[in-house]
Amino acid sequence: MSIGGAQGQLQLSICAPAAGQPPRLAVQAQTPPLRVVRAFPAADGAAVAHLHNLSGGILGGDLLRLEATIGPGARAQITSTGATRVYRHRAGLPDAAQRTKLRVQAGALLEYLPDPLIPYAGSRYRQETIIDLAHDAGLFFWEMVAPGRVAHGELFAFESLTLDLDIHADGRPVALERFRLEPAERSPGALARLGGYRYMATLYACRVGAPAATWPALEERLDQLARSLSSPGETLWGVSALAAHGVVVRALGMNSRQLSAGLVQFWQLAKCDLYQARALLPRKIY
Repeated sequence: MSIGGAQGQLQLSICAPAAGQPPRLAVQAQTPPLRVVRAFPAADGAAVAHLHNLSGGILGGDLLRLEATIGPGARAQITSTGATRVYRHRAGLPDAAQRTKLRVQAGALLEYLPDPLIPYAGSRYRQETIIDLAHDAGLFFWEMVAPGRVAHGELFAFESLTLDLDIHADGRPVALERFRLEPAERSPGALARLGGYRYMATLYACRVGAPAATWPALEERLDQLARSLSSPGETLWGVSALAAHGVVVRALGMNSRQLSAGLVQFWQLAKCDLYQARALLPRKIY
């Protein structure tokens, strides 16, 4: 590690298996603290890859880069081995940053299911995620953000949190997010921001090229679930169809358990609709 922070890189690809063989994981580049060991076969034949951060978290000055390509017709789950912890910023260094680029090729399916992001007190963090989906590619991607180490009394004690997300389908943007919280400058509790809630979560469900009628119908079913799970003052869920090729589910909550359980329910319903298949939680390794 240099004095300016870690410059970690992980570049991998997952290919569809040959007949009777397990899925194939290939690692093109791997620089600490990022690491992946192997792909585990899931019950449905998907390859499950676990992302490790050997340093246990992200420090000021760190720049971590992840690139993953899911080959034509492949099925993959990518998850983490624990929450992403962003530690207190170190004066004089750039913000901690993570850049992720995911490519899902024709007929492939990626379920990108990381554990929550926890920005510690005094941290500064920027996350950039770019996802490119080819024709008939599918995506289930969730994210949950905590307000800090709640058990230690930290609530929005970080300095800044920036989350940028671009999703492209068949070369055209279908989702562009630019999100930034600076608690000392603008209260996260304001009605126009988190409105008094502590945790936030997002789920994207996409399948490029599905009939246009798929999305309003799926939006309606997911909205019914959102209404059943929402309890003002505790948890709020909302659903919206994208301009094309997918839907997005968003949530605000007072605790992580309700959001985690809800994300699984929305994922299960959407996967059943889009793939007529069960959503299987990734096997965790530690």
